[in-house]
Amino acid sequence: MTPYRAGIVGTGGIAGMGILGMHEEDELGQQKVEASHAGGYDATDGIELVAVADVDEEKLRRFGDVWGIPQERQYVGHEAMLASEDLDVVSVCTPSFLHHDHVVDAARSAADPAVVWCEKPIAAAVADAEEMVAACEETDTALLVNHSFRFTEKLQRLRELVQEEGILGEVHSVTTQFRMELLRNSTHLLDTLVYLLDARADQVSGYITGENEAIDSLGADREVDDAGGGGFVVMDDGTFVTVDCTVPRADSSMLLNFVGSEGKLYVNNDDGEWRYWRLEDGDHVEAPLPGIDGSWTWEDDYQRAFANAARHVEELLDGTATNRSTGREATRSLEIIVGFYLSHYTGGQVDVPLERPLRDVEITSW
Repeated sequence: MTPYRAGIVGTGGIAGMGILGMHEEDELGQQKVEASHAGGYDATDGIELVAVADVDEEKLRRFGDVWGIPQERQYVGHEAMLASEDLDVVSVCTPSFLHHDHVVDAARSAADPAVVWCEKPIAAAVADAEEMVAACEETDTALLVNHSFRFTEKLQRLRELVQEEGILGEVHSVTTQFRMELLRNSTHLLDTLVYLLDARADQVSGYITGENEAIDSLGADREVDDAGGGGFVVMDDGTFVTVDCTVPRADSSMLLNFVGSEGKLYVNNDDGEWRYWRLEDGDHVEAPLPGIDGSWTWEDDYQRAFANAARHVEELLDGTATNRSTGREATRSLEIIVGFYLSHYTGGQVDVPLERPLRDVEITSW
């Protein structure tokens, strides 16, 4: 069978060249990184990466050379690639404030992809995310957002336990913590929250620190709005959630602590510890999580997430799967983040869904 054809817009770290703060500095932009969009395609037999686009010609040539893209298919600007190529899937790996234009352009382009695989967070503004979803629905394009934890088997099984098997009963509250910054990092935490709860924010109250570790500690060369922060969220199912994303990278753990009517769940990804207690006659009794062998780890589960996501892209193209990470679901985490900013700067609580002027508020990140 002829492989499906993929193109990538943006040649930064998540596209395939290494991520600031996750890989050795002397490796960034110099060699293949498998935990990436290009790496995901490379791990599948059914998809071939055939084209790439970027406005930075030096980065474009380096990426093309490293990943073996012919020079005639290394395009300066995404418009040129979308006008010249017939593509089954387009990856959007540009900074989040550019996602809207690149996703909408891809969905409506002559390239006519059936899937757009967009890097997280979905967008910089809720209105942008909604327009991306609408454009993809109008063109019958599957918008798959790369909240990569959704593509790990352990988290998928944990969702089944919480949603289908009801190991927690009615969830009353969740305490969460992760490293700054909100868009760059903590969108993973918040998407995991809404994924496991299958819920949407109803009220948000937030605090923004103004600190950005990527600028202050990692040497990023560009000022953005993205910063540490947190607050509380009341979900539409009544769950009360506290969010602390003010912690520096070296000190942080990505953790979620659930308290329900029938049990408790402690999920700590950074330290590799998942624990569950079922409630029996008023006492919490620790028990294994059925169908989950060990805890989630960055080294094992995260490294496989991109290959899993690319295989899911292939399943969507084959018509054998339902989208596991839709644009509508990805908008739920963005609503919370934008709500934190709005609450901090207005001094009040914010209701979700956001009113029209608030949906236009843009929070810039990478």
